[in-house]
Amino acid sequence: MLSPLADLFLPGNHPGLLVGLGVADDAAVYRLDARRAVVATLDFFAPVVDDPYTYGAIAAANAMSDVFAMAGEVILALNIAAFPQDLPAAVQTAILRGGAEKVAEAGGVIAGGHTVWDPEPKYGLSVLGLVHPRRLFTKGALRPGDRLYLTKPLGTGTLLSAAKGGHAEDEWIGAATASMCRLNRHAAHLAARHGVRAATDVTGFGLLGHLWEMAERSRVAVEVEAAAVPLLAGARETAAAGVHTNGEERNRAWAGPHVAMAANLDPARAALLYDPQTSGGLLIGCRPGRANALEAAFLADSEPLWRIGRVRRGEAAIRVH
Repeated sequence: MLSPLADLFLPGNHPGLLVGLGVADDAAVYRLDARRAVVATLDFFAPVVDDPYTYGAIAAANAMSDVFAMAGEVILALNIAAFPQDLPAAVQTAILRGGAEKVAEAGGVIAGGHTVWDPEPKYGLSVLGLVHPRRLFTKGALRPGDRLYLTKPLGTGTLLSAAKGGHAEDEWIGAATASMCRLNRHAAHLAARHGVRAATDVTGFGLLGHLWEMAERSRVAVEVEAAAVPLLAGARETAAAGVHTNGEERNRAWAGPHVAMAANLDPARAALLYDPQTSGGLLIGCRPGRANALEAAFLADSEPLWRIGRVRRGEAAIRVH
């Protein structure tokens, strides 16, 4: 859809544009000077939980995650909201407060926004951040030998679908909600301090979809140890019970042809590798010489981190065993 527009903004005509339509990534990046670049992104979606404040917080965390996935710091955000005309003002305020407090937690400020009437509520943010141009995380920076890490467990897609049907336990949804509300900010800080340059956040394309983006753009092969991939409480149970999403099927159709899955892999766990995530974690590639220090730093700061695979030389592809 967007590729026909890329030739309207050729890099030679816009030397400050470091990341744009021509090199798709988590956010757009425009260099201001030798030490500063603007990171710009936006995201919004319909409610994923019933509580309006929590919905606002999750939507904001999800929108800001793209800035953190580029190694940026959030400085400014604008609300994007679509509300039914009969939605009580208190509910609208709770959604906006949830988002605003999450932006404040990230060190940014909300300075306005835009709202329209819509029968289905939708909320999110347009976010601006700052990053040093030479310290960017990008999807195309994986190198052979890199260790692959994930900072949040998988399973929000199947769990939220199960909750809508009344088939999820309260503690499962509570754990999933806490994960979705947790910012990727400090994980990005720790990754940057230890020389990470390859990263993305795991959202709608699922783990394997986003990993395929990284493998293709980096022109490398990657291996994933399925048993090492963390899962949210209840995620395997709901997947095994047949709770799937349309997003999972789309991810499987798109990334699946590039994935070699071990024949004896648990089908429920395999499905969760394609499960679309809301406000998922960072997927990081770290040089082997810095991997132990990275793990120690995350452990020292009580930040979750799981080693899930490695990068190999070879044609872009994914092998799961």
